[in-house]
Amino acid sequence: MNDVIGKIERYKDIYLQLKSNLRWKVSDNRALMMASSLYVTSERDFDINHFQKLSDFIKNEVGIFSTLKSQLRFTIAAMLDTRFSNPEGAFADFSESYEALIEKGFNRGVYSYIAAMVLCSHEDKAESASLAMRIYKKMREEHFFLTGQSDYPLAMLLAERNQEVDSLIVRIEDFYNTLDQKGFRKGNDLQSMSHILSLHENPDPNELISRCTTLYDRMQQLDIKPKASLYPQLAVLSFLSESEDHLSAIKDIRETLNAEKQFKWHKDINFMMAVSFYIADKIEHSSMVETSLYTTMETLIQAQQAASVAAISGAAAAGSAGGGSE
Repeated sequence: MNDVIGKIERYKDIYLQLKSNLRWKVSDNRALMMASSLYVTSERDFDINHFQKLSDFIKNEVGIFSTLKSQLRFTIAAMLDTRFSNPEGAFADFSESYEALIEKGFNRGVYSYIAAMVLCSHEDKAESASLAMRIYKKMREEHFFLTGQSDYPLAMLLAERNQEVDSLIVRIEDFYNTLDQKGFRKGNDLQSMSHILSLHENPDPNELISRCTTLYDRMQQLDIKPKASLYPQLAVLSFLSESEDHLSAIKDIRETLNAEKQFKWHKDINFMMAVSFYIADKIEHSSMVETSLYTTMETLIQAQQAASVAAISGAAAAGSAGGGSE
């Protein structure tokens, strides 16, 4: 737990630096919370001067109507800085990935930029982007009114499984319908939960579903309201064996964050951060995680962050007068 407390202190410190330096440039503090958490979970150094230079670099590299002229550039700067040793150099590959997605039918905007960050790691960008679009279209066939641009990042992550599309969609639908029967509420959050669960290599969905229902019950026992907005975090936690045993520690982390005056108004995000910090700590102490799940857990953190960054950045862009259409 001491390591997690250290993560919280570092998270708070980075957030306060960002808040102090970007107070007139960022209208939604949740974007700063997300950027700060990326540095904490990746264990990458944070330097405010370097961060601002990178953000300015991004702003100067894009067209006048680009969404990256808005506050989204700060989230993208954090993602580049925590994933690449040369973030300025990686920006060209990121831009190429974005255009590959657009060419395959993805719409320009926030969610395609987040998906492009996932695509950066792929050698054959055109093929991977094409596969992600096929998965996305199949998602829309199943849930036309639920599936939108916010599903782009998870469609891109699901494409990394390189699984036959129809069987992947059947797996997702099995999760969605069975969880609905178990009492989970239908909607966008349950769809995201089903997508995340489908990233697991375990061929038996019943074990993961059982873990999810146990987590749901355990949350109620701990007086944590299992709101639909927390479903994706439950999916992430289900990847840990005896996952319900970890909820008490996660509750303590969330309460520590809730007690901080700058975070107390964002309790749902604090739960998300608590899960991220806790799982990142488990990965650092990999002997505590089944060896076969180590890579999967890293993918899960990436999935959770992709979904969360997309949601937070999308909300921030919608409320920002500086948002563009490209």
